[in-house]
Order: sequence, then C-alpha cells, then structure tokens
Amino acid sequence: MGNKIKRFFKKISIKRTTVLALVFIFMGCILVRRLFDLQIIQGEDYINKFQTRTTKNRVLKSTRGNILDRNGEIIASNVLSYSLTFEDNGTYNTTREKNLTLNGIAYQVLKILKKNGDSLSSSFHIYIDENGQYAFDVDEGFTLNRFKADIYGHPLIDDLTEEEKNATAADMVAFLGGAKSGGFSIVLEGDNAYTEEELSSHGLPSQLTKEEILEIAIIRYELNTNSYKKYMPVTIATNVSEESVAAIMENKTSFQGIEVVDDSIRKYVDEESMGPILGYTGKASAEELESLRKQNPDYSSDTIIGKAGLEQYMELTLQGTDGHETVSVDNLGKVLKIDENTRVAPIAGNDVQITIDTDWQSGIYEILKQRVAGILLSKIEASKTFDFEGIKNASQIRIPIYDVYNALVENSVIDINKFQNENASDIEKNLYAKFQQKQQQVFDIIDSRLTGDNPPAYKDEDVQIQAYLSYICNDMLRDTLKIIKSDAVNTSDDTYKAWVTDESISLKDYLTYATSQNWIDISKISPEGEYLDSAEVYRSLTDYIIDYLKTDTGFSKLLYKYMLQEDTISGQELCLVLYEQGILSKDDGMYESLASGSMGAYDFMVSKISTLEIEPAQLALEPCSASAVLVDVHTGKVLACVTYPGYDNNRLTNNMDTDYYTKLALDESSPFFNKATQQTTAPGSTFKLVSTIAGMMEGVIDDSTYFDCTGSFDYVTPPINCWNTYGHGALDIRSAIEQSCNYYFSMIGFQLGKVGDNQFSENQSLSKLKEYASLLGLDQKSGIELSEATPQVSNQYAVPSYIGQGTNLYTTVGLARYAAALANSGTVFQLSLLDNVKDASGQTLQTYDPVVLNNLTEIPQNVWDDIHDGMYRVVQTHNQFNGLGMAVSGKTGTAEVDYYHPNHGLFIGYAPSTDPKYAISVRIANGYTSGNACLIANDIFKYIFELADKESIITGMASSDTSDVSND
Repeated sequence: MGNKIKRFFKKISIKRTTVLALVFIFMGCILVRRLFDLQIIQGEDYINKFQTRTTKNRVLKSTRGNILDRNGEIIASNVLSYSLTFEDNGTYNTTREKNLTLNGIAYQVLKILKKNGDSLSSSFHIYIDENGQYAFDVDEGFTLNRFKADIYGHPLIDDLTEEEKNATAADMVAFLGGAKSGGFSIVLEGDNAYTEEELSSHGLPSQLTKEEILEIAIIRYELNTNSYKKYMPVTIATNVSEESVAAIMENKTSFQGIEVVDDSIRKYVDEESMGPILGYTGKASAEELESLRKQNPDYSSDTIIGKAGLEQYMELTLQGTDGHETVSVDNLGKVLKIDENTRVAPIAGNDVQITIDTDWQSGIYEILKQRVAGILLSKIEASKTFDFEGIKNASQIRIPIYDVYNALVENSVIDINKFQNENASDIEKNLYAKFQQKQQQVFDIIDSRLTGDNPPAYKDEDVQIQAYLSYICNDMLRDTLKIIKSDAVNTSDDTYKAWVTDESISLKDYLTYATSQNWIDISKISPEGEYLDSAEVYRSLTDYIIDYLKTDTGFSKLLYKYMLQEDTISGQELCLVLYEQGILSKDDGMYESLASGSMGAYDFMVSKISTLEIEPAQLALEPCSASAVLVDVHTGKVLACVTYPGYDNNRLTNNMDTDYYTKLALDESSPFFNKATQQTTAPGSTFKLVSTIAGMMEGVIDDSTYFDCTGSFDYVTPPINCWNTYGHGALDIRSAIEQSCNYYFSMIGFQLGKVGDNQFSENQSLSKLKEYASLLGLDQKSGIELSEATPQVSNQYAVPSYIGQGTNLYTTVGLARYAAALANSGTVFQLSLLDNVKDASGQTLQTYDPVVLNNLTEIPQNVWDDIHDGMYRVVQTHNQFNGLGMAVSGKTGTAEVDYYHPNHGLFIGYAPSTDPKYAISVRIANGYTSGNACLIANDIFKYIFELADKESIITGMASSDTSDVSND
C-alpha cells in the first residue's frame, strides 16, 4: 500500500514555486479576513477604545451676580464672550521637547491675538515701560512682594530670600525665561541654545523680542500654576474677538491644548464716576485665594474675583458656585463623551442692590469737573513763573501758563517717547532734535559735577543745575533705584548734614563720602561677585548715572521743563503735538489757527480747558480734584459718593488694559486714590459746630454768652487772626456760627483748657475736644464699604484745633456723616452703600437696615436749635446760594495748607432746612476758598431737587463763576 502512495505522488509532482504561491495565497486570505474583522466588524469599538484614554472632572463656570443701583438699574453685569484656555495634555520624550512645544504654541497663539487686537488676560505685574525696559506696575509693598513670592514658588512672602526680594523686573523675566529651576527655557544661550531646526520645527523665530519673551513667560507661568492638575485648563485670554476665534479654530490641530470656550465678561455702566465705587475684577493672587478659601474652599486657582471697590467687599456674595461634570477625553484632550449623570449645574452669584443713585452720581461728577476747571481757569495767567514772595496769603497764588504747557509733558498727556519714532511728525522730530542738543549740554555739566575737580557747592549752583542734581540724588539714586540705601545712611553724620541741611558741599563730595561709608548698594552697579574699592565704586556709579539718565523719562521731562523756560521749545509746539498724537481732533476748527499762529498757545489752552477737552485731572495742577458725598439723614444710606477724577473700570476688568492701568498708576492726579474716602485734610471752620457743642455742654458758653471779637485772639502765642481782621465786635453763638468767627471759637478752646484763674492746660482742652468729636463719630471711620482712611482728632495745638486746624484730619465721607448727625439732631449712623441681596430668582436673602452708632440724647434741644439757626444763617450770608429756590443750611470751611499751596475749600450742609432729607459734604483740594465749595453744593442741591433744568447745570463747560472770598 505504501508503495502505491509513493508512486501516486511521483506521478503528480508539483513545483516548489507553486507550493510557495499557495502558502502566500492562504496567508493573504487570513490577513484580509482579520483586517475585515478589525476595520469593518469591530472597527468602531476599536476606535473608541483607542481614543478614550481617560475621564476627567470638568469645571462648569458660574456667573457672577449683578450689582444694581438704588433705582434697580443694573450697573455691573455679565456679557457672553469667548475665552481661550490652555491645557498641557501632551506627552513628551524630554523636558526640552516639552518646552519647545509649549513655547511654540504660546508664540503662535500670541501672534493671532496681537493681529486681531486681542491680548492676554493676566494680573502679571511686569510690563515694558516707555523706555523699553521691564518694569513693575506696582510700587514696593505687599502686592509686589506677594507677586514675587508667587513667581519664585513660595507660599509666604517671608519665605523670599534676600536676593528674591531685591529682584528687578528684568531679573524675574530672566528667571522665568531661562533654564534654571522654575524657568521655562524660553531663551537658551551657549551650548544649550536651541538650534535653528528646533525653533523652526516648533514655529518659533530665531530671536524673540522683549515683549514676546514676557508674554510667553506669562502664559507658561499661568500654565504652571495648574501643573499639579494638568487636566485642568487655565484661561489665558478673555473676551477674544471672533477673528481670533476663527483663526485658532482653523489651526486647531496645531494648537494642542488650546480651546475656545464660551465664557462671560464683567460689564459696568459706562460711567467714570462709578469706577471707584464698583471697582473691578481680576484673577486672584495666591494670598487672596488663601484668604478666600478659608471662607469658601471651592475657589479654583484661576477664579476671577473682585479686586477693588464693592466687587471686592461683596466678593463672597457675588461669586457664584461652579458646577462640574465628568467627561471622557482622547489623547489630544478632545471631549468625546459627557456623563450626564455626573453633571452638577453651576449656581449664579447673588445680586447686590446698592444705595447709590447713578443719575445723581453722574451729575455730581460732572459738576465737580466743571467747577474745578472753572477755578483752574480763573487762576491761569500769562507768565512764565510765579513769585511767591510777593503774596500775603494763599488765595493770591496764580498758575503761570508755562506751568500749564509743562503739565502736558509732566503728566504724560503728551508722550515724549514718541518724538523719536520713525513715523513721528515733523513737529515731534524737531522737538526731539532740540531735546538731544539740550540733553548733551546737561550731560556735560553733570559729568563735570561728578568727575571734575572742585565742583561748586550745591547752594552755589543755579536753580536749574540744582534741580538736576537733586533729581539724581533723591529721585533716581535714593527713591527709584534705591542705590543709596536710606536705612544705611547716618542722618546725624556731619557730611550728610552738609549736603541736606547746609547745602555746603557738592554732589560729588556727598556721593564720594556715601560710597566710603557703604551707603551705596554696590550690587546694583557692579558685576556680581566683583570686588571694587571705593574709588572704583564711585567711577562705576558715575558711569551708571549717565547711562541711566539717557533712557530715564522722568529726567527727560525735567529737561523739557527747562527747555520751555528758556524758550528753546514753545507752548505752541506742544499744543500742536496734542493733535499729532491724536489727543485732540484736527476737525475741531482750531488746528489751522494754532498752526498758522493766528491763535496763540495761551488762548488755545484756555479754550480747551474751558470746553473740558483738556480736563483739570490731565494737567494735575492745583486744583485738579474734588469730592462730594450725599447721605440720607434718616438712614445713613449713601446716595452719592463721588471722587473726581475717576476711572473707567471696564478697561481694568477682564483683559486688563495694562497701558491704561499704568497710566492711572503714574497719573499725578491720583485717580486710584478715592478723594471721598481716602483723602484726609483739616476740616477748617466746618469743625466749629463740634466746638459749639463742647462749649455749651461744658458750660463755658450758653445762648446769651457774648465775646468781643477784636480781629486777633492774643491769649495764645502766636496770636490767631480772625478772617475779619477788623473784628466782628460782640457776638453770641448763633452769630459766631454765622460769621465763622475765629476769635469766638478760639475762646471756647481756651476756656475749656483753663485750670484755675490763670493756668491753661493744652491736654485738658484737647481732651474735651476729643470727647465731643468722638460723640459725633469723628474719631471713627464712617463704616462705608470701601477702603477708607482713619480719621484723626487733633492731638496738638489745642486752641487752633477748635477752629478746625491743629492736626484734625477727616475724609469727605466722614464729614458727610457728621453733617447728617447735625441735621437730625444727634443720631450718628454707620454709613452704608448696601441695600439688599437677592438670589438669581429674585428672592430677597438679606436687607441692610440702618445701623445707629450713637444717639446724642444728652444734648438738649436748645443746643441743636442754636446750631441749626447758625447754619441756616451761614447760607443766607453766602451769595453763592442766591436764587436757589429752597432753604438750605450749612457751614463753610477753608483749611490752610502752607505758603506754597492754595487752601482746601469745604462745605457741609443739609436740605431742606426745616425738614432735612439729605446731608452733603464737599471738598475741593487746593480749591482756594470755601466759596468755591459752596458753588458746588448749590449746583448739587439744584440737581437733586430738580430746581433747574439739568442742561443749565451740566453744561459740559468749565464754570465761569468762581469765588475769591473766604469769610471763614
């Protein structure tokens, strides 16, 4: 049988190639079958298994609660927008690859944002200044130290090393951009530098500008804050334009981790007057998060919180509760599936209704602006300088027009750094050419003073050279750069006194000595670790000074000031630059007249201030600010709290306009400083009503007490002059209030300090004053829910204190509460801006009832009658209230400053006189006289009681009627 089989196979012999072909066909069939099974039958399952890598818990952002005014009008709300988020969801073989990838994505996204006018949303405190250098946008203090601690990765400020505390903005950018611990390898140098191929393959240029390095560092820093939760994206830009959204979506595959998400931005009523009250929102700092999480642990690291004003005060009420849901994502972070069963919807924040009437707030703001502009105009004169030696009192101070021209440069209305740009106008280029010539001349002088033999003593220099030398020593070396270490300087040293007090030595002598005494911080001017002796330190210092001054805008402004004084440049040229830089429109009909010379610069500036095209706040001369507060006398609710100048908080929230923020921070009119709640000055004669109560309650005067005013109270040294130098004659208390007699109220202070027949106790007099000021709440903050300065009852100069001088210091809001207590006969309220809180459905959760701080029932009615009648008479004797159409009561005050600054003008009062509803306080810092404050009060009463057409009150023009009379 076996033989038969062998013979059979021999007959059908098959070639080996045929067998091999059959094997391949068989294996191919198996492969095709397997591929069919994988791709067709089970393809969808395998794709899902491949793509679904992980699940994550995604936060659903809540919306912030609205803020409404007294009348229910929404003044802070949320508007739908687009935001960009960035998530580090990639996998990398090396850290170098990670940095290249993330930096490349950041750079490409930044290019798109910049092209479409969008910007990063960040509270990063480093920017590029007008000199093209990295700089901090906040001064030394808690905020800056907290920022440094965040950058260097410390939970507490105290953990900062000495080197980190002293780090400059450039040091911090270098730290973030380098490869050291904490750095993001944005720019690498030496053997470790990126190759052209590496940069190109990741979309990065061969060189980055300073701005690009900073912005990439900001994005990487924000991303790094979530490094412990890589699946949690961080928001890098908000309120992104549709153009940017479209461009990013088109390139979505190239931007791993970048997502466009629906979001909301904060929107405020378009009204500068409300900015200081509402504040603005921004990303929380580590310190703020730590504090907030103690009260609500749900705050995430990229939470937007209130940074100022009521947004900050009511943060926990306005902040909603984020929701969350579980999602499945692929390896690129794309959401594949949402688990609806895990979804917890976000809860919107509560709405807050406040007591402010936005119409009144806006109207009063315009009144303040018009009146301050009117005072400013009335004091401008066609001169270069003003001679203070020729005046008898501060009301005679005038403003030279050259100070007005210089203010355009000094307060950066004009940007002098634009003069050197390629696209600068011919006028700007000509100004810059003159500046360069002046700069070289001054540098030659400075060099000779610092390095020459036997330079003149400071007192022997002319005024201009003294200004330059003082700037170098004080502004530059001591205050700005801190090269002169203030804490190391021995102020009792003879050489120090010779420089500061006697002015008998030169700057060279002083700096040489300071160097030898180790008052100079060598690390600021010499290479790290390099040893220098005192002579070498001084040489390095002088070189450093000249190099720094070349790009120092502050010093450049000083040069322009003296170029003006020398008529090297003209007011006309500076006024024309207002047009060239777009501050004024050439369509106003005045450009041609100014350019041709048919209109002079003096008339031009007066005209522009008159029309408020150039505001007092822009010039930052005296006066340039004012404040007013309106209070309900029966509840203590604040109906208007106005500070001029204000600011546009829409430009500070969401994507902060850093240029605008920096301008506000450096503005010499201090718009961030709330003049109503934070500015304190002496109250002047408005304080005499406290003296009235003290005198009557202590029995040193009564209704029938007369004092004979002779014009000078000479019981103290130096004597206190009455504003009526001829004397008022015999006055009782009501007439003394009416006439605001300094003699009468000085006598009260003197009598309250008498011990026995002939002795006077300063402490006893001051203690009585404090007792009654305290009863009226003048020793405490008002309670308003804004940042507020602490008041001070006078603790020196007892007798002058009774007429509102001494060391008395009060805010405008504090004086408003005082005025309300006088109006309602002794009920002292805690002031408040809050009315109620409602949830998103409109359900009232909380109401804010009036809080009484004190009720002065012990003061008899006859005292209040005397005060009310006296205050009524005050208004009757002031023609600023003529024709008002309503009986009002008040008290004026003119608070002295010093010989070189105009007095502050104040008014407190209430209306109507017989049935008071509203109390008011007005202050014009450096407003010359109380009469000007009366004019503001008169306008406000007309506005809120509708005693005149609004158009006749809010004219949009500087008010032409001002007061030079101060009878208090």
